[in-house]
Amino acid sequence: MKWLIKNAHLLAPGSPFDDQLNDLLVVEGRIEQIQPGIKDSEANVFDASGAYLSPGWMDIGCFNGDPGFEHREDLNSLAAAAIAGGYTAIAPLPNTFPPVENQADIYYLRNHPVAKTIDVFPIAAATEGTEGKAITEMIDLRHAGAVAFSDGLKSIQHGGVMIRALEYVRQFDGLLINHPDDHLLSGGGQLHEGRESTLLGLPGIPSVAEEMMLYRDLRLVEYTRSRLLVAAISSVGSVELIRRAKAQSLDVFASVPVMNLAFDVSGMADFDSNKKVLPPLRTAADKEGLIEGILDDTIDCIVSGHLPVEEDHKIKEFPYTAFGAIGLETTFALANQVLSSRAGIRKIVDKLSYGPRRVLGLPVPEINTGVPANFTIFDPEMVCTFTRKNVQSKSYNTPLLGRELRGSILATFLREQVHLNKK
Repeated sequence: MKWLIKNAHLLAPGSPFDDQLNDLLVVEGRIEQIQPGIKDSEANVFDASGAYLSPGWMDIGCFNGDPGFEHREDLNSLAAAAIAGGYTAIAPLPNTFPPVENQADIYYLRNHPVAKTIDVFPIAAATEGTEGKAITEMIDLRHAGAVAFSDGLKSIQHGGVMIRALEYVRQFDGLLINHPDDHLLSGGGQLHEGRESTLLGLPGIPSVAEEMMLYRDLRLVEYTRSRLLVAAISSVGSVELIRRAKAQSLDVFASVPVMNLAFDVSGMADFDSNKKVLPPLRTAADKEGLIEGILDDTIDCIVSGHLPVEEDHKIKEFPYTAFGAIGLETTFALANQVLSSRAGIRKIVDKLSYGPRRVLGLPVPEINTGVPANFTIFDPEMVCTFTRKNVQSKSYNTPLLGRELRGSILATFLREQVHLNKK
């Protein structure tokens, strides 16, 4: 099959076609021509009308419920949500039931039929059962295709286990992922500890719970000379700790959930359980610190924080509702809302496409002739109202339903798979 993409603004640093307005001819899943004025009467035509085209985006750490939690999300619905959000690759968390902790689990993810529609890069459990006690057979999992190791939604609490995991992955230049959260300091908290939690009469989650564990992890990286992705940071103190670690040339990366860039705790007064996420929304100062971390590249990638939760777990009284919000379909629009005027579209694309792959040591898709198609077409100016009919996830736990969002995904191309988004 042939596709002719007309009038696309290419955004691909390193490509000879970067920052050019061009046509692309895609034949049988490969880019055959890139130049203005291409004509082919046999091709399906997609007029990008000056919209941007960049290497396909990737999300690290979205939640996959298959197996065990398919009622929240299965691989098919996860892929559909990701594609609708402009992604051509995902690296899902290992928190299935049972967790992703043996070679068969990795093969299941890599060989699932959905892998034809979106690239799936498995993250394997760092400890058995993600219980934080004994490390998994990481070398075997690496050989099977795991790109990183993490307990995902569970932070590794025990320092001894953490150091052993770091020492183990160092043997094969692997990557450990940990979300810093000291449960002895944060346990029972419902939202950021501060003025709002006091006024609402709810136990808080202090920033120090994140920062103390992060300090521990960074010191252990310094000691082991290993590699670490600090997942889902939320405080300005964490940004500063990572900034110092990078200045010391430690092999440390950081991600931030888009919700923490777009919202702060001041909006929690309405008890909207769809804003009850982990890490929690913190202060306006924290939000600004995270944005500064994006601008100076202290933070390597923006992630969706996609965590589907069934409706029954979101309509209880606030202290009893579950943490989590879906986010794959709206990550770009929120990032665009926050960053477009301060950083520009190139910075956003870097944090959605280039950054995740740099962290995982994966090649960035090329925008060039003779290579497989792997790109996202998007319009940062198009405004659409996000409604339930736009949700591809099995869950609807998002605070964005009914809101106008600026920034829309027009299409994704991944080899022979073409997805045109209908708005």
